Amino acid sequence: MMFLRRLATVGVVVVLNAGAQAENAFPVTLEHVYGATILERAPQRIVTWGWGNEDAAIALGVIPVAMPFQSYGGGEDGVQPWIEEALAAMGAAKPMMLDNSGEPPVEQIAALAPDLIIAAYSGITQEQYALLSSIAPTIAYKGEAWSRPWQEVTRVVGKAIGKPEEAETLVAETEQWLDGEVAKYPALKDVTFAGANDYGGSIAVYAPFDARMKFLTDLGLKMAPSVAALAPSDGEFYYSLSYELFDELETDIFVTYYEEEAALDAFLAKPYAQTYPPIQNGGLAALVGTENVAAVSPPSALSLRWGFATYLSVLAKAANNVTN
Repeated sequence: MMFLRRLATVGVVVVLNAGAQAENAFPVTLEHVYGATILERAPQRIVTWGWGNEDAAIALGVIPVAMPFQSYGGGEDGVQPWIEEALAAMGAAKPMMLDNSGEPPVEQIAALAPDLIIAAYSGITQEQYALLSSIAPTIAYKGEAWSRPWQEVTRVVGKAIGKPEEAETLVAETEQWLDGEVAKYPALKDVTFAGANDYGGSIAVYAPFDARMKFLTDLGLKMAPSVAALAPSDGEFYYSLSYELFDELETDIFVTYYEEEAALDAFLAKPYAQTYPPIQNGGLAALVGTENVAAVSPPSALSLRWGFATYLSVLAKAANNVTN
């Protein structure tokens, strides 16, 4: 019988004696925005690109040979803290860090001779997909770029590495844990939310299908109807709202993300922030700190165990403020 050992602090499932089962999961076909990728056998050398793809693989006990350097929340070595903890718990070495300053580093990836490239959560273009596919079978995103929820990413990665059942178990256990944590704060189910940041001379409102927003609705929170009502039909994961129209983003709690307290303070000092009703009413849910933001923007099955408690406390405080 397959043996699963749960490392609860980081949410890692280490699978022992599962080689035969992994092989039995192939061939597998994975559909995405640029077609379908057929994998004939279990991959041995995986490269990830985008965001959170390596989280899913590591959470399922598979270490990529390379993953992108994450300057956002990754510190000097580009490795985010939940990944560092998981690798330490598994006794595994850090994968090679790929240059993440722009286009996918095709030459760097090719030199690693991968047999699978996972970009299930990414925004790779069709041209980039073609280049990567010339190196190894590549899995692109499905639907809109940068929008696939963590559950789907986990399932796709699970299928790609021959661990679909383990992926389903990981998703189910993580969802059950999340539901239990949210249930501790009933006020969250009584309020509406909208997520946005002050960016580029306007308010950047996260669209309903953005993975950060989908995560909150999956938890049972209600997105404010104004988010969809104000959204254009261009399919982007966020849209711009002028400062003059900021008040039209009607909601109970206003969710926003800042790398440091000084940046949040600067936003709150702006006239349009000082007169915004949700902020005036105590409904500001500001998550501060690069690592805290990275853990839920969007989350992964791995990062949630690390950062959700902080995020939940911020959301709950805002919900309690507007319902009491």
